Amino acid sequence: MSTFAIISDSACDLNKDLRERFGLDDWIGSEVIFPDGHMEAVDLDWSNITPEEYFGSMADKKKMYKSAAPGPELIKTVFRKQLDIGNDILCVTLSSGMSAVYDHCCLAARDLMREYPERKIRVVDSKRYSTALSLMCVYANDLRKEGKSLDETADWLEANRDRFHQSGWMDDLFFLARAGRLSKGTAVMGTMIGVKPMADFNLDNGMSQVIGKARGYTKAFRAVVEYMKATVEHPEDQIVFVAHTYRKEQAEKLADMIRQEVHPKEVILNTVGQACGANIGPGLVATYYFGAPISKNLTRESKILQEILK
Repeated sequence: MSTFAIISDSACDLNKDLRERFGLDDWIGSEVIFPDGHMEAVDLDWSNITPEEYFGSMADKKKMYKSAAPGPELIKTVFRKQLDIGNDILCVTLSSGMSAVYDHCCLAARDLMREYPERKIRVVDSKRYSTALSLMCVYANDLRKEGKSLDETADWLEANRDRFHQSGWMDDLFFLARAGRLSKGTAVMGTMIGVKPMADFNLDNGMSQVIGKARGYTKAFRAVVEYMKATVEHPEDQIVFVAHTYRKEQAEKLADMIRQEVHPKEVILNTVGQACGANIGPGLVATYYFGAPISKNLTRESKILQEILK
């Protein structure tokens, strides 16, 4: 039986150490357009700019970055590296609701399977982004280590992607609204002084959907942990992530609270990468974990959070 490689894209936010630890065989690059108009390749390892410089420069909302999806030819180059050494491919991509990368990967896979008829490529739309995509790659690697086949692993991800949760807040929804990730009305709510919009993933489009708002950091921290307790499953068996954009101290505090109260197997602190960070901006603090299936339009999750916020 042939082996298969796991590939993601530049939205996966796994640095070199995490890519090696969790068996990500390769990743598809993309580009970021800087505020002065020049373009640079996304660097998951932050060797071209520090996170503090990147997110700090956005703080006044005058400097904007834009991400650009990779084209099919670039994707083919990455895929061919694995096909040429006899590997099938599982590619787990950024949500198709946010980017054309999933469609471009499907086009590349279709062409290459004609060129390599003995090989198989499965492209999975994660319906997630950033560190949630990272977590899906971790689970894919675990399944591969258990001896699951390419199809078994891809099928599991597609059947369970609605169980990958986000619990956290944004200080400001301006950047998400500018990138078309939220309505302008929702973004205005997110700029109110002291209001921390809280979100989880929408089942249908994979975008973040605001399901409540906490007033002040104290209530936000408590609401994140309580919401996680209400929706997580078997935390003692899980590696969970806590991610942030230019909010390291708050992320460390949240990680400590989760360790003390939720008791997962491990908590990994992570910085959101350049591709997703361009559309998120500074001010995100969130945890990502596996839990109960997310309901249609987050109806059940909204009720849970509203009860917590009371």
